[in-house]
Amino acid sequence: MTGPMTMNRVIHAAVRRDLLRLSTALSDWQDGDCARGVELERAFANLHAELHHHHEGEDTHIWPMLASVGVDPLLLAEMESEHAAMAEALAATSTALGTLAGTGSAADAAAARASVGRTRQVVERHLRHEEEELEPQLAPHHGSPEWKAVEKNLRSRSPGDAGRFFAWLTDGIPRRELTFLRSAVPPPVIFVLARVLGRRYTRDIAPLWGASTSRR
Repeated sequence: MTGPMTMNRVIHAAVRRDLLRLSTALSDWQDGDCARGVELERAFANLHAELHHHHEGEDTHIWPMLASVGVDPLLLAEMESEHAAMAEALAATSTALGTLAGTGSAADAAAARASVGRTRQVVERHLRHEEEELEPQLAPHHGSPEWKAVEKNLRSRSPGDAGRFFAWLTDGIPRRELTFLRSAVPPPVIFVLARVLGRRYTRDIAPLWGASTSRR
């Protein structure tokens, strides 16, 4: 991925990572494995919640700020439309995983994997569009009073929510993204948020992606 690293791209990398994990986990399915279906439904629910929060922040704070500094309203309308398409695709995948959790069937696992594939396409289209066309228009405003106000609003999360977010963000984070994150947030703060306040994610969600296949 070309272009300068940003916090937005760090978050995008975590989204791409989880969707790839989900697609991989749904392959080579053991028919009747309801327990694994329930695990993947829970893991995806966490991704869905984080992505919803990310998009809510963009819709509520970032797009209006960009509109106020003259960014093309047609581009911002495209961003909103893509968010709606992503919400629809993610909801379809959530439904497919709910069905799989109830049946554990190989047929429903294949249907869920197909849904994940469609969702990945919709998500990737938006992430690339945002990175390639929107971020360059935002970059000149980094450090401005308007952007600082947006950042303050985006950071407004409860300690528990912030901990879960950082634990999720740093779960298997690539080196380039980690290096940037450590330049933006002091490493001791990342440690406390991810390892201490985010321990519920580390305990309850992270292991689901790499759950043992010994029962297969």
